[in-house]
Amino acid sequence: MPWEKDLNDKIADNINIEKKFTMDFKDEIKLFGDKVEKLKNQIQTEEATKNAFIMPFIKVLGYDVFDPFEVMPEFIADIGIKKGEKVDYAILKEGKPSILIECKHWGESLDPHNSQLFRYFHTTSAKFGLLSNGIIYRFYTDLAEQNKMDDKPFFEFNVTDIKDNQIEELKKFHKSYFNLESIQTTASELKYMNELKTLINTEFQNPSEGLVKFFAKQIYRGMLTSKVVEQLSALTKKSIQQYINDLITERLKSALKKENDAGPPEAEKEIVTVAAVTEEKGTVIETTEEEKEGYMIVKTILRQKIKPARIAYRDAQSYFAILLDDNNRKTICRLYFNSTRKYIGTFDEQKKETKTELITIDDLFKFEEVLHKTVEWYDAEKAPAN
Repeated sequence: MPWEKDLNDKIADNINIEKKFTMDFKDEIKLFGDKVEKLKNQIQTEEATKNAFIMPFIKVLGYDVFDPFEVMPEFIADIGIKKGEKVDYAILKEGKPSILIECKHWGESLDPHNSQLFRYFHTTSAKFGLLSNGIIYRFYTDLAEQNKMDDKPFFEFNVTDIKDNQIEELKKFHKSYFNLESIQTTASELKYMNELKTLINTEFQNPSEGLVKFFAKQIYRGMLTSKVVEQLSALTKKSIQQYINDLITERLKSALKKENDAGPPEAEKEIVTVAAVTEEKGTVIETTEEEKEGYMIVKTILRQKIKPARIAYRDAQSYFAILLDDNNRKTICRLYFNSTRKYIGTFDEQKKETKTELITIDDLFKFEEVLHKTVEWYDAEKAPAN
């Protein structure tokens, strides 16, 4: 029916708009992180940190830093008998502060400074506090007690090393998506997840006596003497590490099986330029928009480690190769986008290729670590003698 088609078209349009925004926002944040990393050593004062890092960050979140009705610098937050106390910035919503921002020089540790933001928080209607030195960003709210800022942030990230899942959480603070109830729900989940992850990491590294006894009671029938607990503590740690290793191995096996089920990989071919293929075989190679988009994503990922000018590509009939220094002996990855199923080919130190299926092009962001390592391996190789 016509109305069903119209509805489906609108849904598809909204999905495409959302996808484009997410891509653009990711790129902006990644580029901003690159800029911070490059400029930080030139930034000598707190005021310079505000101008070079904090204000551009607020702008990336979609706010007009030059509109005092939207972003108010030196926001006054009177504290009891102390009048004229000022917060560095306040993001306003309907004339009232929604996020208070306290800034420090990029070289300062943030740990001693949350008490200052704490004092400002309960004197205003703001529901979120942000403490930042332009590199580390810590978001606070009042989950434990209303109108009293929590001691610990519910969300923290390093903008020069931000992860994709953190970008997704940060996106919720963008002007276009800001929703108080939604963020408060997310804040509660993030707070407990962060605390649980910290606890799990601690327990995995050095199992506590309580955890050891919890397991021991289920497998050991004798009396739990201190000597037995000590022995089982070492075994518990070893068992946890072995379990994690087994889990990783199973994931790798599953990925390899999926690759094999997709069919044997195409025969390896020497990478050649479009001009060479056209001239020798009379075949025109067309670089698709998807390949260009994939190239830009990989380039965005690698900007954190190397200069963009070092990243090049060469298109071939069966794959699209992304190279370091335009050298076909330094293939960073290959994109296989010429069929209905899309793959990325990544390389290890022996230059052995592993193909992994992509559900969407955005899945390329998941390969950040392996792409960085590949570039590091190439740069670590000894230059050939003249």
